[in-house]
Amino acid sequence: MTDKIYPRDQIGRYLVIDVTTIVFLIFIVFRTDATFGLWGKVLFLLLYVIAFYTGLWYRDWRLLAAVLLGLLVLTLFAVFGTIPILLFAFTFADLIGRSKSKTHIAIGMSAIAIMFFMVHWKVGDNLSRQDYMILLPIFIVLLLLPILIYIKEKAKGLQGRLDAAHTQIEKYIQQEERHRIARDLHDTLGQTLTMIKLKSELTSRLIDHNADEAKQEVKDISMMARKALHQVREAVSEMRYISLKSELETSRALMEGINIELNIEKEGELPLLPSVGETMIALTIREAMTNIMKHSKANQCIVRLMAFDNAFSIQIIDNGIGLRDKGPGNGIQSMKERMEVVQGTAEVANGSSGGTSVTLILPIFQTDRGFTAL
Repeated sequence: MTDKIYPRDQIGRYLVIDVTTIVFLIFIVFRTDATFGLWGKVLFLLLYVIAFYTGLWYRDWRLLAAVLLGLLVLTLFAVFGTIPILLFAFTFADLIGRSKSKTHIAIGMSAIAIMFFMVHWKVGDNLSRQDYMILLPIFIVLLLLPILIYIKEKAKGLQGRLDAAHTQIEKYIQQEERHRIARDLHDTLGQTLTMIKLKSELTSRLIDHNADEAKQEVKDISMMARKALHQVREAVSEMRYISLKSELETSRALMEGINIELNIEKEGELPLLPSVGETMIALTIREAMTNIMKHSKANQCIVRLMAFDNAFSIQIIDNGIGLRDKGPGNGIQSMKERMEVVQGTAEVANGSSGGTSVTLILPIFQTDRGFTAL
């Protein structure tokens, strides 16, 4: 109910002041001996309230019109009633300062100056030096008040936009974090679950023919299940550092477990990789290996590490069935996104002699200590 009478966004700052101002205004008006009588005082208060409430609710030309009307009413009462009524001009000086138009603010300030000059012209002969000593600082304050209010409102608007921007950034960070967790679960947990699936299928074939080997496979499945749980915990906390060397060793062990031979070849001086860059490359390699184990039907894979022409290149080639015109799935997109994070690229294509070729390229530059990744 209150927000229909008074703007909700201004209740906390202005309501008490405005109510107090109107009460004092009514008291002064009815205690003043004015030439226009009781009904003139009622009309004055009515026009003041109309001007005040119009200026309170609007920020366009209606605000300017309300301020001009209010200043005119105060000028007439000061000339034919009492000069201290000019103190109440601060209400309209405050209102015009909230205008969205600098032109309207300038017109309002000019109206304040004209109000004082009109009063001085009409009753200046009756003013003492003490009156001038009081009115002059009031005049200066009323002229400066619109500017101060405008600056304050501008700062409040900028703060509002800044808060809105912070909110958007927080939402973006949350979305990115959800995307990262989903990507990490796909890249890390997906590989482990793939191994569990493959070993479960192997166990089902061995259980009737080789019970001892089947038991060993079950132990491996149990170990991988614990590893999967650990990976989930890591993914929902924060991404840990993963070294390229450890990832290649892990990949070799996993490949051997399903009879895929993995050969690692190195050419040239390998660069010094920052932790983030090395982790992204390691996870990208993990995704490539997962794809090979899940889809390639290969029995051999080669990983070539090369540094040349200000770039670090990793090529992963298998002798499987190739892409077979399959569209880019989550795995391929994930590899490209990870490499983009470190300003690198990832390309997946059919190999020249069959199978699939994955090429990762990371920009590097040369220092006194050797090659370093960007």
